[in-house]
Amino acid sequence: MLLNHPLQNLLEPVVEGLGYELVRILTIGAKNPTLQVMIDTKNGTEITVDDCASVSRALSDVLDEKDPIENQYSLEVSSPGIDRPLTKLQHFQRFLGYEIKAETLVPVESRKRFKGIISKVENNDVFLNMDEHIYVLPFDNIVKAKIVVTDDLIKKYENNQIVDEL
Repeated sequence: MLLNHPLQNLLEPVVEGLGYELVRILTIGAKNPTLQVMIDTKNGTEITVDDCASVSRALSDVLDEKDPIENQYSLEVSSPGIDRPLTKLQHFQRFLGYEIKAETLVPVESRKRFKGIISKVENNDVFLNMDEHIYVLPFDNIVKAKIVVTDDLIKKYENNQIVDEL
């Protein structure tokens, strides 16, 4: 599973309880780490600074109470942005027809890196059209995936068409 962090079980209920979707959790850095929590709305509207601030306050309260991180750290709550990571199977379904980059743990047809268009999501598989060939990527084998920024994507984003499609 792409969304797999030791703090997921603690933080996801807080994010979901506030009406948002947890997209990704990352711990960045070693000496003074940053706990990066990426959120999205469930209804497809854009994430605002106020959204991030309210989620940050709620997460800070839980993190202060449970104290799961040993040393000092910074908490960063952000939106997924235009080149968003795809961390759940439903993200691939939501972005059918979009170009993505993906990496697998185990090679698929002798490859681990892919860049192509999501053509279908069926059962637990993502079908990726790349160079006029369809690769079938089992979701559980995908370790990293994100939307590729293209001129068409930027145009849709500027016209709020991406929000409307969600």
